[in-house]
Amino acid sequence: MSFSDKDRLGRRNQLVDRYDRHLNYLRISVTDRCNLSCLYCAPRRGGQIPPKLNHEEVLRYEEILRLVRIGAELGISKVRVTGGEPLVRKDLPKFIKELSKIEAISDISLTTNGVLLLKYLDRLKETGIRRLNISLDTLNRKKFEKITGQNSFEKVWAGIMAAHEMGFFPIKINAVAMKGINDDEFMDLARLSLRYPFSIRFIEHMPIGDSASAGGRISADEIIERISSVGRVIPVAHESHDGPAVRYRFEDAPGEIGLIQPMSHHFCGQCNRLRLTANGHLRPCLLHDREIDLKALLREGATDSELAERFLEAVHFKPLRHYLAEKGERVNSRMSAIGG
Repeated sequence: MSFSDKDRLGRRNQLVDRYDRHLNYLRISVTDRCNLSCLYCAPRRGGQIPPKLNHEEVLRYEEILRLVRIGAELGISKVRVTGGEPLVRKDLPKFIKELSKIEAISDISLTTNGVLLLKYLDRLKETGIRRLNISLDTLNRKKFEKITGQNSFEKVWAGIMAAHEMGFFPIKINAVAMKGINDDEFMDLARLSLRYPFSIRFIEHMPIGDSASAGGRISADEIIERISSVGRVIPVAHESHDGPAVRYRFEDAPGEIGLIQPMSHHFCGQCNRLRLTANGHLRPCLLHDREIDLKALLREGATDSELAERFLEAVHFKPLRHYLAEKGERVNSRMSAIGG
């Protein structure tokens, strides 16, 4: 049963939590499967790949679309498609095209590791999507293999360059900062913004699942201190549509630098996100394990109104902030299934 006109009028923009945060952004993990096994996401243990969800445990595209439509009626206007690696799931461009038909959704973006990007760029462009986040933690081919478990640097770089030439914008390059692994490359990564109109984003490592941070966490303050040796770093004013990144640019650079600092300077007070996991759970906070199972309700025949109530329940239980840095705790769920 769909919302009536009266329901729509009453429910629109109801995703406001106890701390007056307006949650208009849904991140969707369409799969927990990936063609890489990165140290900070799904590291191998004893040479073994972490277990994956069975096919029937993963939400079907039509189920995801139904939930997005319900979320849109409640105030969701921005969607990011993530994984795992979303491009390993069959017919992803068709799914994104269907997402784009939901009238209230005004912003759709994709997070990818870039390995399959070149193969899918033409089809992605046909969907109307232009915003890409691409993971690239190193410019060193051997180090890329060490971090990801695969020798795929050339494929990723070719995909980034092709996306740039085809007019995708903005292109954000995400690098997880890992002490003793890629911290000697922060300056080289930052210099990409001097040549290309990319946003180079350094992300503090987060204690999620069984991820590894090598020699320890490196803070955003340390990162900005190091990249300042490249040139004068100029703060960029935060705009209303911006995400959590604190933005900078080098003088006369076409691109930007972004720092995402969930551990050293948490941005929980400005968080506007909900997450739909690959197995159909609605997660109010990336760094808190509490979730609400929507898949079971979907498959038991729940109405749109009943599912909407679960969205509102998730919003109600969104915590004020996380305390991982102070308490030394970890998130039990794997990043590859959450859609970080």
